[in-house]
Order: sequence, then structure tokens, then C-alpha cells
Amino acid sequence: MVRARDARNCYSRLGGFTLVELLVVIAIIAVLASMILPALGRARAKGKAAACLANHRQLSLALHLYAGDSEDRLPYNHGASGILDAIESGRFDNWATSLLNWELDASNTNFAWLRAGGLGPFLSGGNGVYRCPSDRVLSPIQRSAGWEARLRSVSLNAMVGNAGPFLQGGRNTNNPSYRQYLRLGDIRIASAIFTFIDEHPDSINDGYFLNRLAQDEWVDLPGSSHGGGVVLSFLDGHGEQHRWRHALTKPPARPDAADLPMAIPAGEREDFEWLMWRATRAVSPATSSAP
Repeated sequence: MVRARDARNCYSRLGGFTLVELLVVIAIIAVLASMILPALGRARAKGKAAACLANHRQLSLALHLYAGDSEDRLPYNHGASGILDAIESGRFDNWATSLLNWELDASNTNFAWLRAGGLGPFLSGGNGVYRCPSDRVLSPIQRSAGWEARLRSVSLNAMVGNAGPFLQGGRNTNNPSYRQYLRLGDIRIASAIFTFIDEHPDSINDGYFLNRLAQDEWVDLPGSSHGGGVVLSFLDGHGEQHRWRHALTKPPARPDAADLPMAIPAGEREDFEWLMWRATRAVSPATSSAP
């Protein structure tokens, strides 16, 4: 009898855990989780960046298909007034017919307008290519209305395409001393000039990404949701992920994060100059051989 009771007590001690042992196991799990979760986060971020680059490749292909059907001409690239006119007249001729804001306006989510014209017919109805998967920024009223995301986070370089009313004598009135590329053949080195870029959610409104090269300020702000960097694509179809150096270039991705236009302090022009050098080239004899 004594032996049986001792055996049961021994089995009980061997088959259970003490409080200290449980705490040690929990601590080990916590340490492992702290090591694994950041790695999973980085992997997820890399996956979103890869998906974003794939979207840019599809848009670049659509741009070339459009030009192939249009005698080498690049698509219209209007500002807000031109896009509104295109919607009201039913032309839908802008590369992307949508205007974005933080209100409940239909243009924030109307995929039919995107499919109706511009690059839409060359994208086989694919709607997701206009938006980076990292961008789900909404205003409080949009989130309360049950929205999941706005339809677009990508803009087209303002110096690429037909600028409509901003085009005078073949020059863009916003940057009259710089080249406006109206045809694919206008760009001698297709890998040197960017076309599509992820724009900051608080900056994106019309279809183009515009900055005035003669001024020290951001008018439109590039995105920075990929580890403090942006995804952009070039006329030859290749895409890049570029990381910004200055905090001013990468405010948080939320409504009202950037007070634009935003002056660039002396000594912090590096990001601006890197991007503007890839936007266009000055029209002068000194740059006649440039892209």
C-alpha cells in the first residue's frame, strides 16, 4: 500500500510542471517571439514592396501599349481641373481619371472611371495595380463609412505625357525651362526618366506628381511607406526602391501629415535633387545630349 502511494506521488511529480518551470517556458516563448516577429514583419514588408513593383511593371507595360496604339504619343496627364472636365464631359482621357481627397467623394473609389479610358483598357480590368498594398490610409469619415482603401496611390511624373492646359509651345508652364516628354521617342535614355511613383497619401490628389524644379519646396511629396523609401518605375519598364535620407521627405502616412507646399531647408535638398534629376532635363545646349 505504501509502495503504491509513493509510486503515485512520484508519477504526479514527474508528470506535472512547477510554477517556476512554467514561467521559464513562457519566458523562452516570449524571447523566441521577439526574435521571430520582427523577421516576419520584414518579410511581409518585402512582400508588399515586391507586389508594388509588380504593379508598376504592369502600369509601365500599359503605358507602352497606349503609345503603340497612339503613334508614339504618351497619354494625357492632367491636373485637377483637367480631370474634372474629363469626368464631366465623359471623355475619361487622362491616364487615370480619379481625384483623391479625405472626403466621401465618389472619385476616391470609382473604378469604373479608371477602366473607362486612359491606361484602363490596357490593364485587362486590373484595378489593384493603381494602389500600393501598403497604402490603406483613410480619413476618420471614410473609415466610419466602411471604406477599406482609396483606389490609387500611384501618380505619373508631371513631365511625362500631355499636360493639357499647362502645355504651351510644347513646354509645361510649371517648369518652362525643362523638357516635357510628349512621345516615347522624346526620351533618349528610357532608363533615366521615371514615369510612375508612389505618392504620399496626404499629397496625392490629381493624376500627376509635380514639383517646380526652380523652387526649394515640395509641392507633391513622394511616398515613404517601404521602410522610409519609395517605389518608382522608369520609361524602360524597370522599377526601383529608393530610401530617403531626410525626415522631412517622409512624414507619417496619415491625413494632414504634410503642410504642402513645404519649404526644403538648406542642406536637406539631397532627396529633392535625386528625384528631380530623374524627372526631366533642362532645355539648354549644355544638356542637349541628356535624356
